[in-house]
Amino acid sequence: MKFKKKILCIGAGYVGAPSMAMIAYKCPDYRVTVVDINHERIDAWNSSQLPVYEPGLERIVKETRGKNLFFSKDIANQIKDNDIIFVSVNTPTKTYGAGADMAADLQYWEKTARQILKYSQSSKIVIEKSTLPVKTALAMEKILSSAKGRIKFEVLSNPEFMAEGTAINDLENPDRVLIGSHETKSGLKARRELMGIYARWIPLKKIITSNLWSSELSKLVANAFLAQRVSSINSISALCEKTEADITEVARAVGMDSRIGNKFLKAGIGFGGSCFKKDILNLVYLCSYYGLKDVASYWESVVKINQYQQERFIANILNNMFGTLAGKKICVLGFAFKADTSDTRESPAIYISQQLLAEHAEIIISDPRALKNAAMELSGIEGNIKYVEDTYRAAAGCHALVILTDWDLYRRLDFRKIYRSMVKPAFLFDGRNIIDHKKCFSIGFNVYPIGKKALTHL
Repeated sequence: MKFKKKILCIGAGYVGAPSMAMIAYKCPDYRVTVVDINHERIDAWNSSQLPVYEPGLERIVKETRGKNLFFSKDIANQIKDNDIIFVSVNTPTKTYGAGADMAADLQYWEKTARQILKYSQSSKIVIEKSTLPVKTALAMEKILSSAKGRIKFEVLSNPEFMAEGTAINDLENPDRVLIGSHETKSGLKARRELMGIYARWIPLKKIITSNLWSSELSKLVANAFLAQRVSSINSISALCEKTEADITEVARAVGMDSRIGNKFLKAGIGFGGSCFKKDILNLVYLCSYYGLKDVASYWESVVKINQYQQERFIANILNNMFGTLAGKKICVLGFAFKADTSDTRESPAIYISQQLLAEHAEIIISDPRALKNAAMELSGIEGNIKYVEDTYRAAAGCHALVILTDWDLYRRLDFRKIYRSMVKPAFLFDGRNIIDHKKCFSIGFNVYPIGKKALTHL
């Protein structure tokens, strides 16, 4: 089959592969190829057990894989063969040198740019899909502009705004698609080319354009604003517990203000995932770099409140279980950073589990999708850890339940059955406020929600 367009994505992670699967699904006359330096990941994408869990993703991959969606290890030849290249490589927080623990580590991004330069034999449109600090495209352009002869590269910014757990719906029905480019003749031409791909299924009114730097900064700012709302409501949850106000009632009243809205106003143990903390710290570093110290401090406080909420949660467990967790069995329900994903990166469950182990508790971790990743996150950590997928088996013989992920299945558990199997007095710490606290209290649990009065028999 002769394809109208040949598209390559370098990076087969949580953003790159699902994004390309959607393009292939919506554009059967386009050939879409995904490559990665991690050959095990490519093998997994070509297998029956995909490396990423997202509702609806498996169906789309199965419908397109081998037809117009391909996963390949041959990076060099794929760069040669494709004219439109999305770059979706990892940009973790730097752990060394200048900007350590704040700035984005761009070594993989630069290596990819040099690969594109090395193997290209024709002009390309190169599209930033990773979340990157503002002005990163300038570095990419400087590398690519060293090409000799008639080969030209045009760099665009096209940040992804999908949320894990709802990624497929977000890709199919996005709030907006943002494309940043230079306002030059070649830049505008490349922008129109990318708009034409998305216009195959997304209304033009939802495809917005900007200059390159606005596009790069918009992704960081969007994540910072969302994380700020989480930290804001969590800070108020601490006040609610001191004053016997109810954070759910406060959030409902505040969220009904049309100027504020009700999204991201659920109190809990804090945000996780690969984006929020990384992007805020990146923003803090950028503000500091440009001499905006007060702005940097403002955004850094969002991360500090997130950490504070997790420390407060641990202290609550320790204080209410008679000041010691040594030798006690704690059932951790949920390890993914949010429901409907297997992703455990920066999950609050990592820190909370580590602190429980530091108190010499025995932890039994249960999660419907993330146990493999949980074991990887806690590998090398000293302590007694077990991984049990079945919730009822995991809870049997435990002194406490600790809910850390808002999986819907936890709302439907038979808590009477669980209570009977536990050591008494039985404790329940709901870090996501997702269960019926009064019902669990009536069963016999000592219930400790977030931002609400505890319900205790003690």
